[in-house]
Amino acid sequence: MGLPITAGCDTVGRLEHHLSLRLCLLALLLLLDTGSDVTASEEDRKPNFVLMMVDDLGIGDIGCYGNDTIRTPNIDRLAAEGVKLTQHIAAAPLCTPSRAAFHTGRYALRSGLGSTGRVQVLLFLGGSGGLPPTETTFAKRLQEQGYTTGLVGKWHLGVNCELRGDHCHHPNTHGFSYFYGLPFTLFNDCRPGEGKDVLADLQNTLWQLTLLGALALLSLVCVRVCGLLEVSVSVIVAVTCLSLLAFSVWFVPFELLMTWNCIIMRNQEVVEQPMDLDTLSQRLLGEAQGFIERNADRPFLLFLSLAHVHTPLFSSPGFAGKSRHGLYGDNVEEVDYMIGRMTETVDRLGLANNTMMYFTSDHGGHIEDADERGQKGGWNGIYKGGKAMGGWEGGIRVPGIFRWPGRLPAGRVFDTPTSLMDLYPTLTHLAGATHSDRLLDGYDLMPVLEGRTERSQHEFMFHYCGAYLNAVRWHRPGSESVYKVHFFTPNFSPPGAGGCYDTKICFCHGSYVTHHSPPIVFDLHTDPSESHPLTPDTEPRYQEVLQQTARAVEQHRATLTHSHPSHTQPDTHSPQSEPVLNQLSWEKILWRPWLQPCCGTFPFCGCTENTTSTLA
Repeated sequence: MGLPITAGCDTVGRLEHHLSLRLCLLALLLLLDTGSDVTASEEDRKPNFVLMMVDDLGIGDIGCYGNDTIRTPNIDRLAAEGVKLTQHIAAAPLCTPSRAAFHTGRYALRSGLGSTGRVQVLLFLGGSGGLPPTETTFAKRLQEQGYTTGLVGKWHLGVNCELRGDHCHHPNTHGFSYFYGLPFTLFNDCRPGEGKDVLADLQNTLWQLTLLGALALLSLVCVRVCGLLEVSVSVIVAVTCLSLLAFSVWFVPFELLMTWNCIIMRNQEVVEQPMDLDTLSQRLLGEAQGFIERNADRPFLLFLSLAHVHTPLFSSPGFAGKSRHGLYGDNVEEVDYMIGRMTETVDRLGLANNTMMYFTSDHGGHIEDADERGQKGGWNGIYKGGKAMGGWEGGIRVPGIFRWPGRLPAGRVFDTPTSLMDLYPTLTHLAGATHSDRLLDGYDLMPVLEGRTERSQHEFMFHYCGAYLNAVRWHRPGSESVYKVHFFTPNFSPPGAGGCYDTKICFCHGSYVTHHSPPIVFDLHTDPSESHPLTPDTEPRYQEVLQQTARAVEQHRATLTHSHPSHTQPDTHSPQSEPVLNQLSWEKILWRPWLQPCCGTFPFCGCTENTTSTLA
């Protein structure tokens, strides 16, 4: 017996109603689930990092650090919108060791990049020295966390070890998935007419030997032709061979240095040899902006390592003659323009609130560098010394600016000691990486940058001149005093000068330094220019300072027992230690043809990248 028609209709209606409710609930649940995924995705997305480093910039060259004649509105804006560090310290006063420490979070000595002689940086791209493959950089740690990593600009930490193309020191090997720029650095040799930087005295000696050999050969030939003496053909051949050898040893590595050292690479390919400085700024800026644009939808790390303001100074036409400080001022103002373009790119793509931007210099300005056109090096403000002057403040105190809207307070200034080595633990912490597999000398900066504390974890800092411990900084707990203890100081020349003008750069060994017993002590809090040494009569804590720093040095050296370049045993203080070899020995730094990167068939290296300068 069937149901009445009305009853069947009611049943169907109720079924449709229940089905509609269930569909609505299912849709609501899906919507809520999707919404929670979006929210979680937004919250869990890792921050981006844009690190910008200038080469040889003095802390006194920037408006927000006290310069009122060079225009740097874009860098000043970064400081106004973020955090400015006024005691930000490079781990070394020269390029190669400072950058090694920056990338690894460890003093350069631990990587074998502390010099024991006159050669304090890598001098030839065709040498075998560099950042050892066993070292771990912050780029490599972020790459492991899923970051796209890029380096645009200067590297100066080596390329090859044993063969051309092994790329054991190359940025790609050290965690940068993309590289465009200078695998080496700028030297005056990179621009005709700017003089010579690389072993100029050795070049002169080899040139004189070449002339002597040529003169001896000419004399022997004349004597034989005129019949004045009997000179065998074998003697003439031997002298000819020696003369040619002397000429080759001088001419090939040194007179062709612009071809060997001054090149541009894209990843592991040489794209320009020698490089064109007139278009370099535009290309570096364009590559950096392009990297951000290509990776705007994923976590990325970009290190823009500018070629400015290292000599030879160069600037784009739009900046030439525009500053009040000659060519050097033009360079600084062009740097400011590039920093502004980088900031504009981050903001335009809507990345500002999820991007930490950082601005610094690898060390202080080179105050001895000048010619008839004027000063070619930077100004280090009130601080004594400069580039390559060991632990003097002017060579190691650098700008330190962090901008991260919504995360870091705007306009804050902190005077606590911080280090370029702090970038490694800061970046890896923010990226979610686990603890390092080796001893670090830097500390996470976020507690300071976010204003949760006004003191960094650096109670002590150790300042090196090459491989030699030059000075120690002690931020006494519970006190504003920051004591600086100098164990030796470079000898300035001529006597009474403020730098090593006779040699153009200070050295760290032998007769080039003066050791102090007792050490020279300053309180940087009251005497930042290091002008008034403390004595037991003027400082009640004088003996305490010496005792505490001596104890800190002893503990620090215990961690270096097997990290010094002269040792070959593993570092037992590091979980994954490897033997450390001196990367700055003569054997490592001298030019070797079989290691030379080349565009084309060696030795006929040469190519030009197709580009048009558009930098205004």
